[in-house]
Amino acid sequence: MTVRPRRWLTLALAPLVAASFLAAPAAPASADPDDPSSSSSSSATPDEKGDEIEANATLNDVLESSNRKFVQAKAAVAKSTTTQKQLAVQINLAEAKRNVLIPEVNAIAAQQYQTGHLGTASFLLGSNGSDDFLAKAVSLEEINALHDRKLHELNEAIDEVSAKKAALDAEVKQQQTNLIAMKKQKDTADKALALVGGTSLTGGSVDAVSKIAAPAPRNADGGFSPEKCTVDDPTTSGCITARTLHMYQEVKKAGFNRFVGCHRNGGPFEHPKGRACDWSLQKSGFSVAHNADMKNYGNNLMAFLVRNADRLGIYYVIWFQQIWFPATGWHTYHGASSHKDHVHVSML
Repeated sequence: MTVRPRRWLTLALAPLVAASFLAAPAAPASADPDDPSSSSSSSATPDEKGDEIEANATLNDVLESSNRKFVQAKAAVAKSTTTQKQLAVQINLAEAKRNVLIPEVNAIAAQQYQTGHLGTASFLLGSNGSDDFLAKAVSLEEINALHDRKLHELNEAIDEVSAKKAALDAEVKQQQTNLIAMKKQKDTADKALALVGGTSLTGGSVDAVSKIAAPAPRNADGGFSPEKCTVDDPTTSGCITARTLHMYQEVKKAGFNRFVGCHRNGGPFEHPKGRACDWSLQKSGFSVAHNADMKNYGNNLMAFLVRNADRLGIYYVIWFQQIWFPATGWHTYHGASSHKDHVHVSML
């Protein structure tokens, strides 16, 4: 708030002022404050970039990006915490200044009220001579000027307290935003890593995203009913289920075109039931992954199956001595085959 000092008189016009008081009572003096001006504070905005992932990015790229954003958000939280502490100190100082000024302003206002507002005319006309009149006029002006200055200081102190508290509120809000961003990046990294078996299974060398498979038909209640082995297997002379054929076609459509075998006679598991396929890492036959191309092919094929498991109706996936179930995630696999030469998928 800005207060314009009142200039009651000048020494040269003192007699005219006295004459005007004889003619009519003077109006009480009153403060004429301006509207307070508010100060604005700015704070760093959170990273508003989207989480789009390039089609050819690997999981390592996603983890690196997520961790960079996590560190950035964490640094912003630390900076905000420091700023909040500084603002708290500044608020205390501003409030202390305000609290000192309040009684000073009140005391001056009371003196002004007694000498000026109640009886300006009687105060001035009770002078003993012109010198006393001028002295009282100057005294009254000094009281008013002092009141104006102190009132201005008080208003500035009040404005400062309000501005600092608003800045503190903004910092707290910004910190909450950055804490949410930290959690989001951590959850994104954890989820992406866990879904494809963690770094122990893929080493991070796996597609960050996979193509989305067309959904397999479901029954009326939304589940996958058991199916018979009634469809010709395109990989052998045997049969497979319609759901297995759909999975086979979607995997091929996604670009995985190396050797694959589905139906196999004998055994207690899904192959003889037409509900499983083994996807090799090479064009023909099976060979343990002995180079980066083969391992990456297996990683990416496994990731496609796991990420589309709910859409395709997948029962479980086995790859590189690890088995994945939709309900329980990844576990060490202790079967007869280490599955280092192919990705196995079984269907519901």
